[in-house]
Amino acid sequence: MTSQPNALAQTADFEFAALNEAKNYRRALLRDFEPYLRGNVLEVGAGIGQITSELRQMPEIQKLLSIEPDAAFCARLRARFPQHDLLQGTVGDLQSETDWNAILSINVLEHIEMDGEELAAYHHLLQPARGALCLLVPARPEIYAPIDKDFGHFRRYTRLELRRKLEGAGFKLVRFRYYNFAGYFAWWVNFCLLKKRSFDVAAVRLFDRAIFPLVHGFESRICPPPIGQSLMAVAAAR
Repeated sequence: MTSQPNALAQTADFEFAALNEAKNYRRALLRDFEPYLRGNVLEVGAGIGQITSELRQMPEIQKLLSIEPDAAFCARLRARFPQHDLLQGTVGDLQSETDWNAILSINVLEHIEMDGEELAAYHHLLQPARGALCLLVPARPEIYAPIDKDFGHFRRYTRLELRRKLEGAGFKLVRFRYYNFAGYFAWWVNFCLLKKRSFDVAAVRLFDRAIFPLVHGFESRICPPPIGQSLMAVAAAR
């Protein structure tokens, strides 16, 4: 039903190291999704568990199942949380009669070539409970860089493309906006202009501590950004 994410282990560690430093970014994103993360929640593409650790602390989540196709990442996640409910595979391997209230997919869909089929699978899982898909994907094809290819990204999304694919899978958009205005320019300079092929972890830490909180506060409370590094969507299964 679905394609396996095309993640590359040799570059994924750079991504995980950067995400580990992006504490404010990670927590802000989950705060934005938190109203919809309740009941039975499915985390798609858990990696080594950096988002999982935050989800496990959310009191409104009664059941959390994480899915990750990469065996090495699963081993690291299991070592970190031995009792956590984890499935090695994709949503196509899920054998469960659970009515899912939410699916969380952060920087996963771009790894999947047949992304329309993946979204249809999410809708099928969420429809019985009229659940919500909480989705974050890379945005703006003009900043697709060599590092995107290294990470196994098939695409960066336009608003129109993502909207059409979500609606085509049967979803109704509840929230939909660009995310991380400053990150758009940081990505363009570092990875399009300078052609860097890895993250500077210290630079990510500085951005996360000094720049992101100010920018995010403005774009979430005052004015949604006209462009951004990512697209954030909350979509309801009708």
